[in-house]
Amino acid sequence: MEAKPKTDMVAVDAARSLGVVQTREYTFAGPLALESGESLGPVTIAYETYGHLNAERSNAVLILHALSGDAHAAGYQHGEKGPGWWDPMIGPGKPFDTDRYFVICSNVIGGCKGSTGPASTNPQTGKPYGTEFPFITIADMVEAQRRLIDHLGIDRLLCVAGGSMGGMQALQWVASYPERVRAAIPIATALKHSPQQIAFNEVIRQSIMADPAWRGGDYYETGQPEKGLAVARMIGHITFMSEQSMEEKFSRKLKKGQLSFNFDADFEVEGYLRYRGANFVKRFDANSYLYITKALDYFDLSGGKLIRPGGTDTCFLVISFQSDWLYPSYQSQEIVRLLKRRRVDATYCELKATYGHDAFLVEVEGQGLLIRHFLERTYRGERNGNGRAR
Repeated sequence: MEAKPKTDMVAVDAARSLGVVQTREYTFAGPLALESGESLGPVTIAYETYGHLNAERSNAVLILHALSGDAHAAGYQHGEKGPGWWDPMIGPGKPFDTDRYFVICSNVIGGCKGSTGPASTNPQTGKPYGTEFPFITIADMVEAQRRLIDHLGIDRLLCVAGGSMGGMQALQWVASYPERVRAAIPIATALKHSPQQIAFNEVIRQSIMADPAWRGGDYYETGQPEKGLAVARMIGHITFMSEQSMEEKFSRKLKKGQLSFNFDADFEVEGYLRYRGANFVKRFDANSYLYITKALDYFDLSGGKLIRPGGTDTCFLVISFQSDWLYPSYQSQEIVRLLKRRRVDATYCELKATYGHDAFLVEVEGQGLLIRHFLERTYRGERNGNGRAR
């Protein structure tokens, strides 16, 4: 959920680059009613837009990020060397073609990249929320996004798309607002977490909370639990890769050519995980990691919860990856079976990329081709009047 595209995928000519982009903020007073029964307000949503909204306001595409993602999906920001997390997919002539579509990406509530989350100031105390921040769900994230879409003056989205937790948000958009979504592209995701997926998240949370520096979530003046958060990210990163990709990248290569016979990182894979963990603590808030993993575990659109009685005119492209063992293909196939039983227009494709769960971030060619054609077909139908809201 963190991997950046490979260097050859990033190298694009100037004509296909979005150039320098800016993150903006939208704040509404609230209150935002949450599924927990609590409320949140005021609420700030950080977001970016690429391309232009057409006169009919019919070309808006909402991109939804994964666990540690943010609103910066494409283009470059001042002071950063690399582009946004899905830059190979978004831009002029790319699958999410900004010459044709108005692309939006926002940071989820509960996050730490500009949207209201545990590190934000609690208006009741004047201090960071910490663990006084209310528990949130994927549906709450979507409800906040809906406020942003209203603010932008968009009645109906041409498409919602995202991988992993982004795929869950795409599904939730259809469950919550089917009349406002023409098409959905859930990638490498599930209708609900399995016990194994919940178990991984619980180990991640416990590693953070076991760090004495966590201080019950009240660490904003003393420094966050870096050791616990780094271990949490190391655990997560193992699940994002496949056995084949780890073998190809690391095998049993030694960092110094020989064993040290101490607890240093002897193997390259050890050094890589430590590097990932150390970098993650510089850019992500530990409490946000706790809250968002809990939201993932709470998510459940199985049974009749995804498609309301009477069906939907939303069409779907569901994508999975053969090497993904964190969100295995059978979970995407469950989504498709449910859609077919409800007579929903759904296309499914399993790609053979070897990157594991990270494939949705780095496998551009096959995934991009599918998305490009699906979006073109959907957009033509919308413009021809074949996809009007019921």
